[in-house]
Amino acid sequence: MTEATERPEGLSAYIAVTAAYWAFMLTDGALRMLVLLHFHTLGFSPVQLAYLFVLYEVAGMVTNLCAGWIAARFGLTSTLYAGLGLQVVALVALAQLDPGWAVGLSVAYVMLVQGASGVAKDLAKMSSKSAVKLLAPTAQGGLFRWVAVLTGSKNAVKGLGFLLGAALLSLVGFTRAVWGMAAVLALILLAVALFMPAGLPSGRKGAKFAEVFSKSADVNWLSVARVFLFGARDVWFVVGLPVYFYAVLSDGSEAGNRAAFFMIGTFMAVWVILYGAVQAIAPRLLGAAKRPEAELVGAARGWALALLVVPVGLTVASLASDQPQTWLTVTLIGGLLVFGALFAINSSLHSYLVLAFTRAERVTMDVGFYYMANAGGRLLGTVLSGLTYQFGGLPLMLGTASVMVALSAAASGRLRGG
Repeated sequence: MTEATERPEGLSAYIAVTAAYWAFMLTDGALRMLVLLHFHTLGFSPVQLAYLFVLYEVAGMVTNLCAGWIAARFGLTSTLYAGLGLQVVALVALAQLDPGWAVGLSVAYVMLVQGASGVAKDLAKMSSKSAVKLLAPTAQGGLFRWVAVLTGSKNAVKGLGFLLGAALLSLVGFTRAVWGMAAVLALILLAVALFMPAGLPSGRKGAKFAEVFSKSADVNWLSVARVFLFGARDVWFVVGLPVYFYAVLSDGSEAGNRAAFFMIGTFMAVWVILYGAVQAIAPRLLGAAKRPEAELVGAARGWALALLVVPVGLTVASLASDQPQTWLTVTLIGGLLVFGALFAINSSLHSYLVLAFTRAERVTMDVGFYYMANAGGRLLGTVLSGLTYQFGGLPLMLGTASVMVALSAAASGRLRGG
């Protein structure tokens, strides 16, 4: 397949998969913000908040490792439907949370529900990303463009989900918000299942589980780079920064809390939407249509080093202030928006390269392995987000992010391509 027009069903399947993924990520973003802000107002510490998301990331690692084989064996539509359906179940389960439960029981219950949501998210993600390799045109940078559109639009939608979650928490409360999202996602799952066009493979019976471990040095080094890239983001994104902003923005009153919810949700949404927008145009920014794969492989380390400048600068700024101040908050906002733009280029380049490095017959295996590394980075960042902020504040949190970006750049430098 060299042009999208040669296989219209491929484009139709791509649109259907993308639409399903959008719906999923909208609820995923909203759910994360609902859980984070709701439990913070209940008095949970940064470390306890991080615990709520730990099983989500652990489940993602296991799921990605297994999902590549499941998709190869039973087909991509099966894993896509399973991801959407399991998210509906997780939302319904979360709506059963009783405010009267003890803290320990609440944490354990939400961890389990978030674990199910993590399985669902990575089933849907692996299915969608693998589908691009099989459906995209290959001429004139077509693969990079289609990957960028899927990934960029997904993150923009997830950003809207952050804003939606904060708004729903403030307007209708936690339980009603969760029930509403479960109902909408169930309807979308039904629509996708009824109208999914042809174009995705149905699986092969001979697929072996041992095949999930990649034998490609490039896929393995790219996976290492991905671990530290996403760890560098989530070490500030998951717990530390929202908690810092809440301390700065809320005066402790009910009205102050609501205003803080909206402002935190708005910043997180704007950040992720910016991230998604830059991802979508990354092929044009990099001139991918006119550059050979080898040049793009070489660019991975350079863009990681450019990203490193931002957390290092923010670490220095935070060390210059021993308490929340207006200038520091403004500097953080501006610096992290720049971080988001550079991070998006790095992330988009990685998402293209893993598909360029793999072969069509084992795409779900390599993509699953790669996104297992992605989940591992998020897990590392999530745990460190609560720990570094609680024990070292902004300087330790941002300094840790700097170290992780440096390690990502080092791993990217080992890529060879070809």
